[in-house]
Amino acid sequence: MKFNTILYEVENRIATVTLNRPDRLNAWTVEMMDELIQAFGAANSDDEVRVIIVTGAGRGFCAGADLSGGPNYKERPAGEDGKAPRDTAGQFTLKVFETVKPVIAAVNGPAVGVGTTMLLPMDIRIASEKARMGLVFNRRGMVPEGCCTYFLPRLVGIAQASEWIMTGRVFSAQEALKGGLVSEVLPPGDLMPRARELAAEIVENTSAVSTALSRQMLWRMLGADHPRPIIPWRRTR
Repeated sequence: MKFNTILYEVENRIATVTLNRPDRLNAWTVEMMDELIQAFGAANSDDEVRVIIVTGAGRGFCAGADLSGGPNYKERPAGEDGKAPRDTAGQFTLKVFETVKPVIAAVNGPAVGVGTTMLLPMDIRIASEKARMGLVFNRRGMVPEGCCTYFLPRLVGIAQASEWIMTGRVFSAQEALKGGLVSEVLPPGDLMPRARELAAEIVENTSAVSTALSRQMLWRMLGADHPRPIIPWRRTR
């Protein structure tokens, strides 16, 4: 598959999606959102794909929204019904949330704004020592986007989520590790080999169906009010 802003490759049952605007540190555009959603749709529907890896080309993962000007970075205008469109980051994070394949983020460099929020619904997040992350929305006069106020507290707890969001500061990969946002921090040259190693572990040793169900159960049970969801028509004693 050929795209303008991303690369999509499948090898050994692993789909690698690479954000590919290295001259802009892979800054986010509407076109990139469209292509990422298309790539995830292709991976979801391809039985040969068992795992998805997401990373960035060049020295950045994603520097946030492309604010250089022109129509491509802007949110789409309201529709004929007058309703505002969902933010583009939110459209993609929901696509990640709904996928049936496990997703590994290999954060190779700066990941700011949407570069951070897109990571949150992914299943395994590992980072290069050169990675930097930041939820900078309050510093831009914006509220957090990309569904991050749903995902982030569930990943790192409300106290850590509040500190990162309220200050809007950029923090290191080591702080992301300490806070629970990523599970490993590696030298740059070890990042993609480790991502592929994790993906191969899933491909070679797990069931596709049980893995798909497990990733949905993990997220959805975080919002359940009982460890055994009660089926409405089932009588309990």
